[in-house]
Amino acid sequence: MLLDEDPATLIHHTVGNFNIHPDKQAVTRINDSLSTLQQSRELRSREAESALRKLSRNLNSLNAQHEEAVTAHDSGRHAQGIVELDTKKFRIAKAASELEIESERLESELEMLKERLADLEAQGLEGDEGTRREREADDATILRLKIFRSLGIDIEPDEAGNFTKAVIRNSRKGDVHVVNVDSKFSRFFYANYFWSTMQG
Repeated sequence: MLLDEDPATLIHHTVGNFNIHPDKQAVTRINDSLSTLQQSRELRSREAESALRKLSRNLNSLNAQHEEAVTAHDSGRHAQGIVELDTKKFRIAKAASELEIESERLESELEMLKERLADLEAQGLEGDEGTRREREADDATILRLKIFRSLGIDIEPDEAGNFTKAVIRNSRKGDVHVVNVDSKFSRFFYANYFWSTMQG
């Protein structure tokens, strides 16, 4: 028999090594982020609407004051009143223009957030196709490394992330072998070599 332990026990341990808790936490974080994004968007929209209503009331009030001043103006102070009213009108127009620009900016940002939210909802909890493929590839690599590690083999990557070195431990004999993996040899060759080293 190649392994000291029963294959059913090894399979049970391998299945037990699948840890889905981080995935659950990631889904929870995504849901929390979406909820926070929605709340932030609604809050900013309400604040912009409130500011717009306040400035609109101020504009109406100043217009009413202006009309009252025009109706009951003193001919001697007419020129000075006109200057003051022009100054107020300019300030109001500037404030209204700035508010309009800010409102348009907030509407544009709101549309962008809506599009982003729609994209996230369309992608679902698992993300888009590219993200899923990348995660599946990473999961497959992690699974292979765990299987190798459970057999007493540590695979070490180089600076580029390619796995070029294997450390094989034979617990029965207390030996450690370091093997440099070269692409000119086949996987079949290295599989046989690893097995023979583990069994030797």
